[in-house]
Amino acid sequence: MMASGASVSPAIHTLAANGLRLERGSRSIFDGVSFTVGSGQALMLRGANGSGKTSLLRTLAGLTLPDAGAVMWDGAVLKPLAAEWRGAALYLGHTNALKDDLSAQENLVDALSIDGMEASQPAQLDALEKVGLLERRLVLARRLSQGQKRRVGLARLLLARAQMPLKSLWLLDEPTNALDESGVSLFTRLISDHLDNGGMACIATHLELKLAAPTNELNLDALVRN
Repeated sequence: MMASGASVSPAIHTLAANGLRLERGSRSIFDGVSFTVGSGQALMLRGANGSGKTSLLRTLAGLTLPDAGAVMWDGAVLKPLAAEWRGAALYLGHTNALKDDLSAQENLVDALSIDGMEASQPAQLDALEKVGLLERRLVLARRLSQGQKRRVGLARLLLARAQMPLKSLWLLDEPTNALDESGVSLFTRLISDHLDNGGMACIATHLELKLAAPTNELNLDALVRN
């Protein structure tokens, strides 16, 4: 497994969705979404483009309010953007969300600040080296390839992993987009390490990730309503 320094096992947590429905105008994006994910487990979100994977992840992250149903954390209904939820969850969207005028390292620091995390400069450099960006750390985001931009997100996950029990739940939207084979392998090792140490994840992905941890799938194609 990927070394990430000393780690502390998180408390046992449970994320549950109970009958979630989300609408846009007269159209339901999804309806009747229910599942439970526990510590050490991953949920893979499947479905065609437009099936609601991104919308569901944003709902779980508290960035979008459902029209029906509830998101629950350890049996209690979550309040949007509650402090305890912001401390527990890390959301990585399908876009890179980098600022073009900041370098790779500056974007990493900016993302950590938004996540409510801190990392020393040596820790930042170590993470950037592990994701293959050490030599590109001072390059402005606008000059990075799409794969390199995605690796900034991997560095963010790596630093989050090192700060467990913070950020025990990862909500990841197509995290392997634009990554080459080595990048996908790196992500697989990182997510496996996270789950092996008691973390949990909901991942929208088209890949068949080979994880030893308990993994369930939710196909949103069956839950799309016209």
